[in-house]
Amino acid sequence: MNVCVIGGSGFIGSHLINSIATHHNVTNVDKQLPEYNNVNVANVIADIRDYDALKLAIPDNSDYIILLAAEHRDDVSPISLYYDVNVEGTHNVLRVMAEKNIEHIIFTSSVSVYGLNKKDPDELSGTDPFNHYGKSKLEAEKVLRRWFDNDRNGKSLIIVRPTVTFGPGNKGNVYNLLKQIASGNFIMVGKGRNKKSMAYVENVAGFISYCLDKKFKGYHLFNYIDKPDLSTKELVHIAEEALGKKLPPIRIPYFIGYTGGLTLDLISRITKKKFPISAVRVKKFCATTQFSSATIQATNYTPKKQLSEGLSITIKSIVNGSK
Repeated sequence: MNVCVIGGSGFIGSHLINSIATHHNVTNVDKQLPEYNNVNVANVIADIRDYDALKLAIPDNSDYIILLAAEHRDDVSPISLYYDVNVEGTHNVLRVMAEKNIEHIIFTSSVSVYGLNKKDPDELSGTDPFNHYGKSKLEAEKVLRRWFDNDRNGKSLIIVRPTVTFGPGNKGNVYNLLKQIASGNFIMVGKGRNKKSMAYVENVAGFISYCLDKKFKGYHLFNYIDKPDLSTKELVHIAEEALGKKLPPIRIPYFIGYTGGLTLDLISRITKKKFPISAVRVKKFCATTQFSSATIQATNYTPKKQLSEGLSITIKSIVNGSK
């Protein structure tokens, strides 16, 4: 098939493209060129917010669009950028699809649409996003649903909501946590009993590729999680064993950690300098973020790596990178 990946230069996108470029004709549309060098991929620079550029970038003969592009960091400024990229960008993609008669799209959303400290929500659960990233992703989903429901004939819409995704080279929360443990600079905030759902990047990319190859018809919504869920204490213990080191049993109460995050947020606004610690990151670190899926089992998808294997690969990449 002719597949156009929008946002394929990023973390998940680079793994996905390397997977699908072996058996599909792939165009990567991104605002920057990828770090990987795949001769089977056509790379086109375009910003999802620029409709005219996007129209030129997306091939007329595309069978599928895979929309990965998103503004997702915790410290994005101005806040309107979340909505400009995640919502208006989705509008732009659908406008181009309508003009070029492209009827199939896979969209990566996020489990952040469920909110924090929910009781193991699945695809049938209600949504309650707590931050602008989650709110903008949910709004983008609604835009896509309106597009699909307006005329379902011949269309397919697959929405994948991955949980926090990690792997070598990613600078997200799990990677940064493992890096702090590896460096010996980690200090537990809170009691560490809160459980986390996680996903290894190869598995997320593999599932998106699986959905593409299966050509699911109609509308489908999937949470993506690699089980089992681990508590923060369990995750730290796994990292300690992999690294062969034991961290000092120091713990900072949550309210002190959160207050420290608020203080750094204030300093950041004044100095325009970004810090690795913020109130939102402390809140997310100490929150229970467990998710499940009521639909993914029916697909018979088999993950490429076990969660423990993904953690081990990521930890080794951190250690080797530090040498």
